[in-house]
Amino acid sequence: MEGIVSVFPSVTLKPQTTRSWDFMGFGEHVDRVPTVESDVIIGFIDTGIWPESESFSDKGFGPPPKKWKGVCNGGVNFTCNHKIIGARYYPIPDSDEANSTRDTIGHGTHTASTAAGNQVNHVSLFDSLAEGNARGAVPLSRIAVYKACWADGCGSDQILSAFDDAISDGVDIISISLGFSSPLEYSQDAIAIGAFHAMQHGILTSNSAGNQGPSPHSVISIAPWMISVAASTTDRQFTDKVILGDNSTLTMFPLITGYQAFNLTRCSIENNRNPEATITKSMTVRDRANAPIVISFSSRGPNSVTPDILKPDISAPGVEIFAAWSPIAPLSQFPDDTRSIKYNIISGTSMACPHVSGAAAYVKTFHPDWSPSAIKSALMTTASPMIATRNPDREFAYGAGHLNPLKAVQPGLVYESFEDDYIKMLCSIGYTSDMLKLMVGNTRTTSCPPNHKGAVWDLNYPTMALVLIKAPEKEATFTRTVTNVGLPNSTYKATTTFPSQLIVTVEPNVLFFKSLNEKQSFVVKVSAKPSSQNFVSASVVWSDGIHNVRSPILVYYVNITNPDNSMN
Repeated sequence: MEGIVSVFPSVTLKPQTTRSWDFMGFGEHVDRVPTVESDVIIGFIDTGIWPESESFSDKGFGPPPKKWKGVCNGGVNFTCNHKIIGARYYPIPDSDEANSTRDTIGHGTHTASTAAGNQVNHVSLFDSLAEGNARGAVPLSRIAVYKACWADGCGSDQILSAFDDAISDGVDIISISLGFSSPLEYSQDAIAIGAFHAMQHGILTSNSAGNQGPSPHSVISIAPWMISVAASTTDRQFTDKVILGDNSTLTMFPLITGYQAFNLTRCSIENNRNPEATITKSMTVRDRANAPIVISFSSRGPNSVTPDILKPDISAPGVEIFAAWSPIAPLSQFPDDTRSIKYNIISGTSMACPHVSGAAAYVKTFHPDWSPSAIKSALMTTASPMIATRNPDREFAYGAGHLNPLKAVQPGLVYESFEDDYIKMLCSIGYTSDMLKLMVGNTRTTSCPPNHKGAVWDLNYPTMALVLIKAPEKEATFTRTVTNVGLPNSTYKATTTFPSQLIVTVEPNVLFFKSLNEKQSFVVKVSAKPSSQNFVSASVVWSDGIHNVRSPILVYYVNITNPDNSMN
């Protein structure tokens, strides 16, 4: 039928604080631009929201920004305010759940408050754990809610409808802590398609990387036009002590499953026919020495669809995150547990994603005219490097590094990519004109250039990845262009770091800028030798003495007889 862009089966997706922001050096009193921040709108595609939470009070808020074009269609028993300025829901056919944007699961309330919740003082879980002030990255920002997820999951058609509405409504950032069980090709991935349309309209999409780790090739958020977020620890953990019948004490640090505990202690359990143990009250401890570490469940690369694009992009706090909760949502998996709470502690890449969404919104308050790729680049190139020995999967686990919101405001240089750049990238992996229409839509006539011979390496991405078969040597050329967003008159020098298996050169290795927004191009050549290791890391850092613009490089070797061995 005329007007139909594509038809593909709807697939069910699943949903993927008091300490996390401080842990990243993003305290309560960071510099803000209040009038601009109150005009920033974050759209959350999730399980809805609990509007009565203190985290979403509109006390002190004025009317919605003039650019807002959305509606409050929250359904049954739902009212918006000047903080939650928009609400829509997308029911799954034949569902008996109420037609309302109200959150009965808790997930959407938690993610929204992590990114954009008001500061609420003196909160905790059961007056015991995580005591402190709960807040989002941009507490003055507005929230638009798109409930696409229900008890049975989230349908692809609901996701795409939510994206379309969020774009039309005028949101600035889209946060979607959802994902499939395995990665999909771009034209079959509702989130990738929706995020592409958002990018066309100047909106950055932040997406959770997935909770299928530590298996290789498990990252499900792989499209280069959105930012994909891994989950890592903070320096705060919650522990329990177990006092055994013989008065010996075990510290459960961190919390593990009963099955894991049985396997660890079964030799001495087996020696006691009447074992006894007492579990003490949970307590909070600090472990500054070992944080952050990418948690085991966080999905890992390589990118299954486009291996030469490194995913995930960045890591952020996603373990034991404290944030607002729906008081009618389940607290545990036990049906007899009827306790009600207003704030909860949960983990997942779903919790990491809104940290990046909030940080992106914070950057946008200082640079309202920046493109989605400029904001993404700023977040990635200023990310804090993570320690490889603590994270053996390296960039496959954490991408460019750990989120650093304050540094992202002044990155110095940014790598920008636009719609045509992504189209060229899709052409380089074999997309035809008909396939491109599935991504681009009917907004324009799109076709690949005749005899297109471009490579994925040509995409102006902040990181670089290279796939190798184990035997031969290989050389790759990465063409990059940076835009000066730092000082008008500045000189940047390149520093390369690489192991003995690689040779990395940059030409030219000095860039001279005479004005803001000036662009300069350079080439990174990576020569790789055969290696007994499965992957090796390198980096290029551009510095003007004030800004350090870091781009990780990951070279990984694939055994043709066992492609999954790249992480073994």
